[in-house]
Amino acid sequence: MLTVRLSNELEKKLQKYAKKSNQTKTDVVKEALNLLFKMQDEQNKTPYELGEELFGKYSSNKQNLSATYKKRLKEKLSEKYTLNR
Repeated sequence: MLTVRLSNELEKKLQKYAKKSNQTKTDVVKEALNLLFKMQDEQNKTPYELGEELFGKYSSNKQNLSATYKKRLKEKLSEKYTLNR
């Protein structure tokens, strides 16, 4: 259990937001704290950890693309210039 003292202005803003979002003040405060802690966790992540779920996401095949880039580049260039002739 926790009791928090708020300024009159902050209390009014909280009450207005809670009413507008059809939530209790307690639910709004819980949601805000969860968001704060989530943001704090995000700030402590390395750049790799932040983008980890995106790496390789759009690759149609899961092969090592860096090992075959020269071959794929030659194929693309060949296709491009063969079609334009």
